[in-house]
Amino acid sequence: MTIQAECERRETSPPEETHDFGGRPVYDDTHDEFISADVDLTKDWPEDTEIVDLVHLRIRSMEDLELQRFPQLKTLCLRQNLIESMSEVEVLPAATMEDIDLYDNKIKHISSSVNRLTGLKSLDLSFNKIKHIKNLDQLTELEHLYFVQNRIATVENLSTLKKLRNLELGGNQIARIEPDSFRGLENLQQIWLGKNRIPRLVNLHHLQNLRVLSIQSNQLTKIEGLEQLSNLEELYLSHNFISKIEGLEHNTKLTTLDITSNRISKVENLCHLTKLTDLWLSFNQIDQTFESLGDELRDLPDFETIYLEGNPIQTNSGTVYRRKLVLNLGPSLQKIDATYIRG
Repeated sequence: MTIQAECERRETSPPEETHDFGGRPVYDDTHDEFISADVDLTKDWPEDTEIVDLVHLRIRSMEDLELQRFPQLKTLCLRQNLIESMSEVEVLPAATMEDIDLYDNKIKHISSSVNRLTGLKSLDLSFNKIKHIKNLDQLTELEHLYFVQNRIATVENLSTLKKLRNLELGGNQIARIEPDSFRGLENLQQIWLGKNRIPRLVNLHHLQNLRVLSIQSNQLTKIEGLEQLSNLEELYLSHNFISKIEGLEHNTKLTTLDITSNRISKVENLCHLTKLTDLWLSFNQIDQTFESLGDELRDLPDFETIYLEGNPIQTNSGTVYRRKLVLNLGPSLQKIDATYIRG
């Protein structure tokens, strides 16, 4: 899977559909297996079980799973079920729990019971109905936190999560980045904010160790506010309303820049990004000469990939398009619009 495909998957892919036909036992023709009652799913499991993985089984409640029987439990995965409440995590062993995955359920609130699991390293609550980030302040060992496709409007109550490295908030209702949204998250390395309603790149200065920033499909009109993100390596800005490449003077570690489907008319202000390998600019308004494009990019020593399809520079050039790019962009170029040019 390409970096671009993975980026899109994280923030736009819907979960597999689940259907409740009512009553148990039932026959699940999706997985071609007989679904037992919740109470039977774990009754024969040994007490030293460390991983409970029960996916797409129409489980409505954790209570019948009798998870208190597993004092050494480390990982709980209940993806794609019908769970509405998290309160039953109170029976989980706080001393050993590291990973909880409740992706694609029907959870509306983050229960305060979660806060007792102070050794938790990963929590996935994507594709639920959560509106507020709360009751996580004691999870100081947390490294990965996923809230993709919920109903969150404000990024809040995260400042104590000093070890957080990956935060996924794509597909929510976030309309602005507040001054304190990312305070305390100095160790964050990746943040995914695609498919929200964010109009400006502001209040990011706390994220000085950030390596990946994805803010696709928002309402951005300008590249700004990245001055203190000197460790940034990948920047995804596709499907916004940006008209100029600018504001990257201090981001000299950038390797990947995605500005697909914006309003860019000229490739500029990139010649200082000596580590840049990938530039994705498809479906913009670029209509400059191949020579001026080369003046900006040909001296980048590691530059390998460019996407320009859907721009006037491509649509108006006919069969000479690829040849002129090869002639003007230097010997390091390996790929044009997803097609390799060299073996």
